[in-house]
Amino acid sequence: MPPYDYDAAPVLFAHVRPPIARMFADLVHHAYGCDQGLIYGYRFTDDAPPQPVESGEALAWLMQGERAEGFLWLHFNFAHAACEKWLRLQMHLPDEFYESLGEGSRSTRIEYSDDWLLAVINDVIFAFDIAQSEISTLRVAANARLLVTGRVKPLRSIDKLRASVKRGEAFHTPLALLVHLLRDQADVLERIVRETSRRVDIVEDRLLQQRIESNRVDLGSLRRVLVRLQRLLAPEPAALFRLLSRPPAWGQAQDVQEFRQATEEFAVVLSDLSALLERIKLLQEEIAAMVSERTERTIYTLTVVTVLALPINIVAGFFGMNVGGIPLADHPHGFWVLVALVATGTAAAGWWAFRRRSD
Repeated sequence: MPPYDYDAAPVLFAHVRPPIARMFADLVHHAYGCDQGLIYGYRFTDDAPPQPVESGEALAWLMQGERAEGFLWLHFNFAHAACEKWLRLQMHLPDEFYESLGEGSRSTRIEYSDDWLLAVINDVIFAFDIAQSEISTLRVAANARLLVTGRVKPLRSIDKLRASVKRGEAFHTPLALLVHLLRDQADVLERIVRETSRRVDIVEDRLLQQRIESNRVDLGSLRRVLVRLQRLLAPEPAALFRLLSRPPAWGQAQDVQEFRQATEEFAVVLSDLSALLERIKLLQEEIAAMVSERTERTIYTLTVVTVLALPINIVAGFFGMNVGGIPLADHPHGFWVLVALVATGTAAAGWWAFRRRSD
């Protein structure tokens, strides 16, 4: 019976009602991993397609040492309670790999440790939503004969890599698998940039229709998500340059060239991401200017109304006093005289207010 594709479970059951799908995904996520936390493993040889292996078969292959042909790829679930303990007992991995398991989310990086190539690759989970930016981390350790990967939550990039392996795509070294992972991560980041660009286009169209209120909230949320994704998904340029200048001896020249191309693809995607962030920033500034202009217009209207009502308020205040000697009290045309005074004062106040506006 073929092993169950646990990483693809949330996708396979996407048509199920959301509460049931979440319950199934949680059940699968916590129930599997009886093989010491090993989700799946493959053995690669030059003259045969990749062969699935279990933990016992992997240990037997490793015991052969240099006599064993090809290399292994083992993918683990670090949420399994016995996974780390089993790795420490059976796999002679660098101490830096185990130390990184207790760390939180950090930016994508690649570094050397003796003959091992260690990598931390962040990726979006299957239930990713651009408004939530759910990120999980993939830990990688690779040398000439072994590639070990592990994660806590199902990831898109590792599932795409497994799909490529099951299709029979040729991988001659663990570095080729790592390059494929980086390319898949660049594809995910490019998809996020494309989706965000589409949403920014919608916001910009609403902005042209003078609909400001919801746009400010949307742009702020998108900008925060993109900044976080840029910090976590983008690899450290210095680490990539060091690796390109001093590639591992067990990596083939073709793998190094593909790694260089993957780095260039990342640079293009990061450039698009930076341009999108700058575009969002300009739209936020435009919205802030429009809000400020609307506020100034409202304040100006209230100021004009107050200035126009000032003469009549002054006259009403004086003539409303209950004291003797009120002028024009006995004059036959006293009312019209006051009307003329108030109209003249209002006209003068209006002329002053509108002159200030034109200036």
